[in-house]
Amino acid sequence: MASSAVRRAAWGRCVAVLALAASAGLSGCVAPRGGLKRLTLESVYGPNPVDFNVSHAWGLTWLDDGRHYLEWRDDVLQQVDAVSDAAQPAYDSGALERALLAQGDFDAGAAARGARHPAQFSADRGLALLEHAQRWYAYHFAHGQLVRLTEQPGECPELTISPDNTHVAFVRDNNLYTIDTTTAEQKQLTQDGSPTLLNGVLDWVYQEELYGRGNWRAYWWSEDSGHLAYLQLDESEVPVYPLVDYVPIRPKVQELRYPKAGDPNPRVRLGIVPTTGGATTWVDLAAYEGTDILISGVSWSPDGRVVFAVQDREQRWLHLDAAGVGPGTTQTLVVENSPAWVEYYGPPHWLKDGTFVWRNTQDGWAHLYHYAADGTLLGRVTSGAWEVRALHGVDEVNGWVYFSGTRDSHVESHAYRVRLNGSGLERLTTPGFSHGVNFDPQFRYFFDTFSSITAPTQVHLRRANGELERVISANEVPALREYRLSTPEMVTVPTPAGHNLHACILRPPDFNRSRKYPVLTLVYGGPHMPMVENRWEAGDYAFHQWLAQQGYIIWAVDPHSAGGEGAVSAWHAWQKLGVVELADLEESLRWLAAHECADLTRVGIVGHSYGGFMAAFALTHSQMFKMGIAGSALLDWRNYDSVYAERLMRMPEHNIEGYLASSAVTAAGTLHGRLLLVHGAVDDNVHLTNVWQFIEAARGPNRQFDLMIYPSDGHGVGGAHWDTLQLNFILENL
Repeated sequence: MASSAVRRAAWGRCVAVLALAASAGLSGCVAPRGGLKRLTLESVYGPNPVDFNVSHAWGLTWLDDGRHYLEWRDDVLQQVDAVSDAAQPAYDSGALERALLAQGDFDAGAAARGARHPAQFSADRGLALLEHAQRWYAYHFAHGQLVRLTEQPGECPELTISPDNTHVAFVRDNNLYTIDTTTAEQKQLTQDGSPTLLNGVLDWVYQEELYGRGNWRAYWWSEDSGHLAYLQLDESEVPVYPLVDYVPIRPKVQELRYPKAGDPNPRVRLGIVPTTGGATTWVDLAAYEGTDILISGVSWSPDGRVVFAVQDREQRWLHLDAAGVGPGTTQTLVVENSPAWVEYYGPPHWLKDGTFVWRNTQDGWAHLYHYAADGTLLGRVTSGAWEVRALHGVDEVNGWVYFSGTRDSHVESHAYRVRLNGSGLERLTTPGFSHGVNFDPQFRYFFDTFSSITAPTQVHLRRANGELERVISANEVPALREYRLSTPEMVTVPTPAGHNLHACILRPPDFNRSRKYPVLTLVYGGPHMPMVENRWEAGDYAFHQWLAQQGYIIWAVDPHSAGGEGAVSAWHAWQKLGVVELADLEESLRWLAAHECADLTRVGIVGHSYGGFMAAFALTHSQMFKMGIAGSALLDWRNYDSVYAERLMRMPEHNIEGYLASSAVTAAGTLHGRLLLVHGAVDDNVHLTNVWQFIEAARGPNRQFDLMIYPSDGHGVGGAHWDTLQLNFILENL
């Protein structure tokens, strides 16, 4: 349950459909209502299931010239002319293959594979890195030189290339190293790494909650390649949680240092070290002496300063600070405070005049602000009751700031441009769809990857003003014409509290208003994590359509705090997770019964991760639900990691009543309806402890529940067995 959008729910998103606007280049986007064929379980779960996604262009990467991009075609990396679509191999793989064979470490098969799929390219494609037999190699395209960087086999995690291609950096045994890409000279930059002292690599909680799940790198190159900034994390006081693999005859135990709510966090320092070795200069953090801090982001400014974000452990405030390479005083550029919590949205975007544009939520909505180099506010770039989702960059030549946001719809993302002074705001993408965009470095073109609930993902090339240049991928999906499918519909649900909820309904294909229908509620619900969006999600599309054919209403709804209407809406859930979200779910169901023939005696709820918490919370705090499936569910917030739990609930000693009120474990004795708990035994995110605590608290003659533990699964559970289990539980209990 990390904080970024990538953590939006599993379980297949049922998203809102809006009226599809006609526009040049959008013909054929609206999927037909389908043919006469009905889905069967064989077509949904059989060996050859119906494909409602097909494929579309992916992995398109712009080159610096603003006219060409890289794309994999037929397993070959091609350089493509954006306008003409003319393509040629992006590099001479034959020359690389010959160099690998000549070196002597590679046999013919390994050389061919390595040449076709290098592990990494430099930004200018002047250098390629390859791994073979746990050794690393660098190939210089300009002069065809192959250099073996590491002599002895060994892992080199978090390996990256310097901006000038002269060095690579990596972490080994929790120490930071560099290697010269021409001479293979190796420098060990830190010496004190240990199992509990991490240099240049993140611990579990920093990786999960602050820098993005799966990203373990904790060092950053200066723009001139002369220095590395890095985090040092001391985990010595962080408690250990054992993950046990019970499948082997002798179970294997992994000891994971995992700070739960209220536990000691890793102690953090920020250092700067020369690329070629030398003493580390520690950034001055004296202003925070005695404060348990987090460093939630690090970057470099063009003038050679390290720019970083400091937060208190409950994340009530954030300081954007800067420090020079040498010893000196840290300067605070921007201070952001919140009545609840502050999220860090990434580093500043620097302009050639030394000023910067930065996104924050100081008024409760994520917007762009223009600051002087010393942090003086020069003016707002965007404003209003909507939010900026991403800053794509600034075209300083033509005076445009490009970004994505929700100005036109809270259930769609669109691309916009605006002048630096906030004037001249223009939408560049077409309403009725959600858009992901990628601008070329010169801001002449952008890839527009878009979809809706009824239109699978397409990719268009557009000019910077939004005009269509050409269609890259139309992504026709024949199955949509073959099968008789229900059409989802977006609804807005008013609540007595005065806010509206975004929801989506999928009715049975033969919907009859004289009947009452059982309801399967889909939920995620995490604060500021909308599930209801107008975009194509094929993951559970067939399954939900099949359930609708069996006579179920599929109902997806975002609580107000999850609905993507700014941080100000998310703050409603602060210190009381589950309570306000459940009230919104109940209101949505009452509305559904009054307007959509819902049978409130047959309501189910399904969710995973935070959605699993909501499902279990609903069955222990409400009488409205007949059944629920809680996958990988957090059942008591005292069991979850400190950074996320304390952001939303504060430290336990500051909110003990809130923790108790938000606990499904505490309320297990009031379990109502039929609950299925599903969990992976080696889940390093939401621990199995939650399930054991719930079972102990819920045991009683009138409180029956079902349990499935997958011994080798982590936070994500899946597979054919799970599909069948979920299906049968719904059919038998709803």
